[in-house]
Amino acid sequence: MTDGKKREAEYLYLMLAGIFIASLVSCNLIFQKFFHWNAFGLHTFELSVGILPYPLTFLITDIISEIYGKNRANAVVTAGLVASVFVLGVVSLADVAPATDWSPVSNATFSKVFGLTGVSVGASMTAYLLAQYIDIRIFHFWKTVTKGKHLWLRNNFSTMSSQLVDTAAVLILLCSLGAIEWAMFWPLFASGYLFKAIVAALDTPFLYLATWAIRRRLGLKGTAEVQE
Repeated sequence: MTDGKKREAEYLYLMLAGIFIASLVSCNLIFQKFFHWNAFGLHTFELSVGILPYPLTFLITDIISEIYGKNRANAVVTAGLVASVFVLGVVSLADVAPATDWSPVSNATFSKVFGLTGVSVGASMTAYLLAQYIDIRIFHFWKTVTKGKHLWLRNNFSTMSSQLVDTAAVLILLCSLGAIEWAMFWPLFASGYLFKAIVAALDTPFLYLATWAIRRRLGLKGTAEVQE
């Protein structure tokens, strides 16, 4: 790979990492709003809006795993953790800062919207670390077993397995910490995991398209990865 292609590869890696971190942080900030979604008249989901950008994080780690390898994917996961903890600190500081009399957002309103961010981030990060590292390891396990073939298999198997762990872990922690009532565990678990599984299946063509385009752009042959 020429120096120009190496610079382009690093720039692309930075862009993917940026989208990954933005998606992860936004999940933790908006999670308190819930919505209904009637999927094609077949099933009604009850979901946190925080789930909307979250599947994108797994798609991006699969793209990075396929193009850049396991170590670079793990680095993005760690960066996401650091970014989330940093945002937690900023939000916590903003929460304790007293609002002025003329502030458009009062102390009570701000606390209502962001007051559970610490609980959310703590639960989400625990589940996140488990799920993302599991996803990366399963992805590369199947890549080795299949000798780089059957991208759809390692994409879906790794994502659906890790999403099962993630959905269960985050709900158990949120219920245990009092952020969500235990009575909502199974409805949210069923809707959350089913939604993630559907998205994981639907994102497979996008994974193929993205990896094909990136390989072509960077001149990577076969299943070759960008070397560090």
